[in-house]
Amino acid sequence: MKRREFIGGVAAWPVAARGQQSDRMRRVGVLSSQAMDSPTETVWLDTLRQGLDRLGWVEGRNLQIDVRYSEARLVRAQSIAKELVALRPDVILGESTPYVRFLKQGTGRIPIVFMSVSDPVGSGFVESLARPGGNLTGFLLFESSITGKWLGMLKEIAPQLKRVAFIANPSGTAYDYFLPAAKQAASALGIDLTPYPVGNPEEVERTINAIAREPNSSLLFPPDNTNFVYWDLILRLAAKYRLPAVFSEREMVEAGGLMAYYTDRQDQYRLAAGYVDRILRGANPANLPVQTPVKYVTILNLRTAKELGLTVSRVLMASADEVIE
Repeated sequence: MKRREFIGGVAAWPVAARGQQSDRMRRVGVLSSQAMDSPTETVWLDTLRQGLDRLGWVEGRNLQIDVRYSEARLVRAQSIAKELVALRPDVILGESTPYVRFLKQGTGRIPIVFMSVSDPVGSGFVESLARPGGNLTGFLLFESSITGKWLGMLKEIAPQLKRVAFIANPSGTAYDYFLPAAKQAASALGIDLTPYPVGNPEEVERTINAIAREPNSSLLFPPDNTNFVYWDLILRLAAKYRLPAVFSEREMVEAGGLMAYYTDRQDQYRLAAGYVDRILRGANPANLPVQTPVKYVTILNLRTAKELGLTVSRVLMASADEVIE
């Protein structure tokens, strides 16, 4: 996995109202993909606030933060994205591709800092990672080559593995972004990888039922809103058919999934505070490079491995940052 961080020059954002006086009240909007009472979101937002505080932006003194929670509902996200744009904040932060797309549709002038976006170029958010060229910049969730890591984890925990099902919604960005890299990595590992497009719970169930009939099979779930929405069904079926599965979300492993390798999103909020600070002080997002992930986490659920009859190798165990026993 190639890890790098772009560091670019800063040009003045050409709007006089975005000056550099830190004693003037500034406004930052946040479009959250989660619920207000989500413990994870609370930690992430606290990290953002702490980062801004260290940079001289103190909530209630010279900063106002307006958070809108979508509760993982796209229809609601579209509505509250319009609300945030109407507030005319100095900067807006947005999580995940569909939510950032709503923000982009709402404004071409207000700077937007995105997080948890896998393919900002392919999604039309930026012209390139090095030079975004518009009013959006931010932090990449994954590079497509991470599929090699996911497949390697499956092969490590199930050495007899022959087939992997790549399950995602083709209407989302994850499908086309990760699939070519996944096929290449699978070929190098001697694995037959087959894409399975899904868009509703019936298709998810039908797909996993079919995969279970093939011996030495496993499941790969890239970051995809459909997979996240139906994770209870996915975990139940994976357990029922004793299928090894790798995820890109921590929450799925905490809920009983086997293992995951993912970007530390709390770290992205810490880094996002730096980009918000630079924009508030006059930087143009068009010249702030999109940054690739710098911190990843491996989590294993040993209880699930035992229930599936799998032995966790020393190699995989040593690579784990966290283990659920």
